[in-house]
Order: sequence, then C-alpha cells, then structure tokens
Amino acid sequence: MQRQPVSIFERAFKKLVSGGLESVGRRGSDILNIAEDLPEPDVAIVKEWIDDCLAENGGQVEARKRAALLGRAYLKLSVTGRTRFLGLLAEYYGVHEGTVESAIDKWHNAKANEKTEAAQALRKALIPSRTALLKQFNGVPSGVKFLVDMREELLRLCKEYPELKPLETDLRDLLATWFDVGLLQLEEISWNSSGAMLEKLIAYEAVHAIKSWSDLKNRLDFDRRCFAFIHPNMPDEPLIFVEVALVNGLADNVQKLLDEHAPTQDIDKADTAIFYSISNAQKGLAGISFGNFLIKQVVSKLQGEFPQLKQFATLSPVPGFRRWLEKTPANELVLLPGGEQWLSTPPPRNPVQAIQEDKTGAQQDAIMKLATTYLCSSKSGTSRANDPVGHFHLSNGAQVARLNWMADTSEKGLKQSAGLMVNYLYELPKIVQRSNQYTSQGIISQSSNIKKLLK
Repeated sequence: MQRQPVSIFERAFKKLVSGGLESVGRRGSDILNIAEDLPEPDVAIVKEWIDDCLAENGGQVEARKRAALLGRAYLKLSVTGRTRFLGLLAEYYGVHEGTVESAIDKWHNAKANEKTEAAQALRKALIPSRTALLKQFNGVPSGVKFLVDMREELLRLCKEYPELKPLETDLRDLLATWFDVGLLQLEEISWNSSGAMLEKLIAYEAVHAIKSWSDLKNRLDFDRRCFAFIHPNMPDEPLIFVEVALVNGLADNVQKLLDEHAPTQDIDKADTAIFYSISNAQKGLAGISFGNFLIKQVVSKLQGEFPQLKQFATLSPVPGFRRWLEKTPANELVLLPGGEQWLSTPPPRNPVQAIQEDKTGAQQDAIMKLATTYLCSSKSGTSRANDPVGHFHLSNGAQVARLNWMADTSEKGLKQSAGLMVNYLYELPKIVQRSNQYTSQGIISQSSNIKKLLK
C-alpha cells in the first residue's frame, strides 16, 4: 500500500491556513514559487522563508502557518530538491559557535548569584536554531508524521551525504522525546478492525509477507492475537505490529505456524505464546528504542486473557547469518565450533547447496554450530550482538533458547538464514536483569541447549 504524505499534510493544511490549498505559497503578499529541484536562486528564497518562521514575526500562530506552508512546499520537491532543502537546514541552522563561546565566557566570569542564569543562557546557545523550526512543524496537525517521514528520508540520504547527520541526530532526539513509551497505547487488531488498519497491517508486515486476505484472516483467527502500538499524535499510523500464536510448547516451523489449513488450536489448553512477527511500521523511528516496555505490555495483556500461559517466546529469523558465513574468512571460521567440519569438504559452497548435497548430516551439524556461534557473538569492537533481530530481543531481556533446523523453507528464509529460526525466550522475572547485563556488559543469555552447541 502506498503511503500518502502529501494528503496527510493537506488535511492539516486546510485546518490551519485560511483559504486552504489555494493560498499555498503566499507569505504576506509574496508567493513561494520554487522549482521542484530547488535550484540555487530558490534556495535563497527558502532561506528567507525559514528566517521568517524562526523570527516569529506576527506571533507563534503566524509562524505555524508559515511552517505549514514551508512543509507543503517541501513535500512537493523532488529528491534533489529535498536533499538541498535538508542540506540548507544542516549547514545554516545549527549551533552558532560565536554565541556558544560568548556564553561559555559569561558562565566562567559570572558571580555566584549569576551562575544559574548564565548556565541557562549556555544551554540555550547549544540548541541548534533549526530545532525551533522542527517544533513548529510538530505544532501542525499531522506534523509529527511529517517529521517521522522526514527522518526516514534523512536516514537514507545520510549514507550518501554524511553532512546531513547532525540534522538527523537533532530530529532523532526530538522524536525520542515525543515518543516516550508512557504515551504509547496498545490496541488489539482483529478481523473486525477498520479496513484501513487491516491494510496497514498487510503493508507494514516486514517479517513474513501477508499473501492474501485469507492469509490475514488466518493470522487473526481464534488462536491468534495481533496488537498495534499507537501514539496519540499519530492515531491513524501504527508504530509497531506484534503478531502472536497461542500454541503448546516452543514452535519450531513458521510454515506450520502460518498454515491456513491447519486445525485451530484449543486456546484453553495453550501453554505458550509465540511472537512470530514484530514489524516496525515507521522507518523514521528506527533506532528509537521502546525498551522492554513493548514486550511487557503484550505479555501483560495475554496473561490477563489466558492465565494458563507458562511461556512467552519468539520464532525469529536469523537474517544476517548467511551473509556472515559467506564473508567470514576461512582462517577465522576454522577456529569456531563447526568451522573445520564446514570447511572439510572443498570447494566452499553456500549453505543451501551444502544441505541439499549432505548425505551424512555432517553439514547440518556444522551449520547449526556456526549459526549458534553467530547468534551468541558480538560485532568486532562492540558489545552488540551480530544479528540485528537478536540485538532487539536481547536488549529487551530475552534468552537465546533454541535453534531450529529448516524452520523457514521460504525463499527469503533460505536466502537470509539458511532456513534456520531461533526461539528467544522471555522469562518475566529475569527480563530486567538480562536486559541490563546485555546492554551494559554485552552478556548474551544462553539456554543449556545453546551452550551445548557452542562446545
């Protein structure tokens, strides 16, 4: 489903600006006529417009109107034009070094009774001037979504234009403040939810694509639960979707779990809740952590409805495993559990080919050991787990509980994970301790089964 950022802002625009879209571009008696690629002469026009917004001539209400007009103009720019617009904010509207140095001098020279005022002035000097404009965008209805989408674009552009990174950092810090976990609302999604919400669930599912409406209905069946996290400033745009299956024991195969023709489970006898998909619906919020709040909220909701549940775990992909296996040099692999076994039959080949040709089971054993090493190791020079999905669950206080062979035989599952999936176990009394140990010391909690594979 295509997202429509322009229409979202248009709705806000009609509420805020007298005359609606017909008055787009007017600043007093002027008209904001800029080309979509924002050539150099138009950069000067936009800069003047930004200066007017920051000066708040005519008061805050007028400044918000100008910000709405400016945001509307931004949405109509091409990729080149938006890059230049963002570059303008990054280059000219940061922290003014002279002002900071002057504030530091005043703080150093302030008398005891003047220190507090001098410190406040220094704090103010350290705030980039563009922050005020970003807050004006936030004040417009649907402005939060506008900024979330702007950061998504910044994250993509920063790879090519690193000079945009300070702007992206400023925006991330603002969004982290606005998206405090205490403000998030948990909403259960069912087959009776609005069509718009169901379409968003299909569009944003990032782990196991929803192939049809019957597939979706199966995921919302009697023995399944689905939840969305909503922010009050973005009521129509979910932040995260969490899909859960109620089963007996740890699930070990996602195709069986999603089989539309499988019999429905007796949920009164289910003892395990399996989180089989957690999808971030807003790429612009990447890197903004909601902590173990997310898992705890869903667990609390499930416990209230199904007090007999004893286990809460995931069935998760291992998306970085094949890339890691194929890029790690042989002289490093041979030192790892299963490495010598994996390299013993030349020439080196990809895991799927090795599995298909394996007659003795030796390659399966080698791959399982190597995958376990990958899951329980950190990136070089960091305390962050190799696998991005693993990092998320370990940060939230999970344990690496079990590795499952040929648990995802889809094309994507074989390509990324060599068909492997892992159960991360959430033991409620230990979540906080494990989360703290991982985030502060890089300690990865492992079950006895996992430890055996590492020997």
